[in-house]
Parts: sequence; structure tokens; C-alpha cells
Amino acid sequence: FFIFFLPDPIFPPPPHTLPCSPLRSGSGGVDDAFDHTYKEKEGPKPPVVIVWKNVVLMTLLHLGALYGVFLLPSASPLTLLWSLLCFVMSALGVTAGAHRLWSHRSYKASLPLRIFLGVANSMAFQNDIFEWARDHRVHHKYSETDADPHNAVRGFFFSHIGWLLVRKHPDVIEKGRKLELNDLRADKVVMFQRKYYKPSVLLMCFFVPMFVPWYLWGETLWVAYYVPALLRYTLVLNATWLVNSAAHMWGNRPYDKTINPRENKFVTFSAIGEGFHNYHHTFPYDYATSEFGCKLNLTTCFIDFMCFLGLAKDRKKVSHELVLSRIQRTGDGSHRSG
Repeated sequence: FFIFFLPDPIFPPPPHTLPCSPLRSGSGGVDDAFDHTYKEKEGPKPPVVIVWKNVVLMTLLHLGALYGVFLLPSASPLTLLWSLLCFVMSALGVTAGAHRLWSHRSYKASLPLRIFLGVANSMAFQNDIFEWARDHRVHHKYSETDADPHNAVRGFFFSHIGWLLVRKHPDVIEKGRKLELNDLRADKVVMFQRKYYKPSVLLMCFFVPMFVPWYLWGETLWVAYYVPALLRYTLVLNATWLVNSAAHMWGNRPYDKTINPRENKFVTFSAIGEGFHNYHHTFPYDYATSEFGCKLNLTTCFIDFMCFLGLAKDRKKVSHELVLSRIQRTGDGSHRSG
């Protein structure tokens, strides 16, 4: 069941901005803006090469998670609570960490917070931070084209899980190599996690979630492995994948009707705030990925709380005037004020 998938501020704060005040910004700090100059190559598409090892392992993983569902009634209340805590922690490692911090640099995090998010990201086990952020920047820059790692035009299955079961399209590899990633290479937490990724995953994704309930309150190892480890891990994976699939297919487009990403409330709930996807692709540098703050957005609440504690600062936020202007110019007319 061990499946391997596929620092310094960029924008200094304005002189009159308090360290914990959201920065009103009109542009992002990384190479994640959609590239309108990219053209897909003419002629036949390259053949799809299935990675059968991943197919087998993914099948076993989901069968194990299904078995974990049947074990839920036999799990103690503390084990279920621990599973929820592990779900939230590992999800934050993706949403607040690999996504909003390292992919988009939408806020700045202190070293202790970056270490926590790096550990949480290993618990999520969705590729190391460096690879996750690189592929995500490619996704934004070439969204819904051959260069998009999980191109939703290829269908729900491909954008949800299929992209992990086949070799990457050559354009994904080519464009990923051309990105400027010095900010990631300069971050010691990112590179340390990348160097020790496999042991960190074995420890944080599987051993710790299993060991804690067994050691502290006498849960059986069988239940501890299948529920807080395997089932929780699979649920976090699918919650993240829904952002790539469902949130690119179903929902409204109040900010930009010319792009596929949608506002999807189910994905917002399951992915702790990542379902405001039409907004996010319109304003990828906004730390909240939404104009509504903490509403249905646990990740934004977490970042705000870290800022309150002095562990984060310089949250980038789109001005209300810019949002309204964009709604009027390119929205589909479905926008609501809250």
C-alpha cells in the first residue's frame, strides 16, 4: 500500500502595511498565470502508456480503504476522533502547505510553520512538496491543455485518478522543466523533505496514524492500520483529486465564464476550502482562494490563526474592487455576495 506518485519573500510588504494585514495585490509572485501563447501540437496524440504497477497499487489501496469502512463500527470513539485529526492535518499539508504557500506563495510562513506543514504534507503522501508545487504551477499555466498534468478535458476519470496511472504527456514534462523554481530550491524545508521523502511518508502517513491509537488507548493494530492510516489516507487523496476533476466540471463560474474551473460546494467542504475553484483560477495569488474569508474554508481559518500567532504574515488578497470588476467583465451572472 505504499504508493509513490507522481523561504525568502518574493513581494516585500508595503511600508505602511502591518505584518499580519492582508496585502492588496494585483498580481501573483510565481509563474502560475495562464499562458495564452501555448498551442497544442498538431497531429496524432502520443500513445497512452499505462503504469500497471500504479494501477495494481491503487486498486489495492481502495480495496483496503473499503475494508476500513466496514471496520468503522468496531473502532473506538477516540480512534475515530484521531482519524479525523489526521485527515485535517494531512489535508492542511496539501492545502495550506503545498498549494497556497509553496505553489502560489500567497502568504509567508515562519520556519516552525513551514516545518509543521512539511510534516503534514508527508502525512498526506501526494508527492513531495517540490514535485507537487511544480506540477501545480504547470497546471495553472497550461490549464486544460496537453501540458496540464490532469487535463479535465480528457474526462472525469483521467483528471481524478487516471493521470496517476499513465505516463505524463511529453508537454507536461517539457513545460515543467522550463519553469523557474529557484524559490522552491532555496527553501530548506522543501529540499529536506524531498531528500527524505520516502522514510517521512512511511513514518507520518502510515506508522504514526497506526501507532498512536494502538499505544495510547489500546486500539487493535488491525483497526488502527485500516482506519486512521489507510482509510484516512484514501479519503484525503480523493478529496484532493476532486479539486482536479469535479471542480473543473460541475458548478457555476461567477468570476470567469471563459475557463472550466467552477465553484463547487461539495469540493469546498471535502477539501477544506479548495472548491472555490473559479475564483482560484481567476486570482491564483489570493491566499484565501475565495472572496468570502473563512466561510466553508478551514484552510483560510488556519492561515489566519497562524497569522494571529505570529507564525505567518503578508497574506495576499485581491481587492474587492478588482473582484467586482472581474465579475462584471467575465462572470456568468451567478455571483452572490456571500
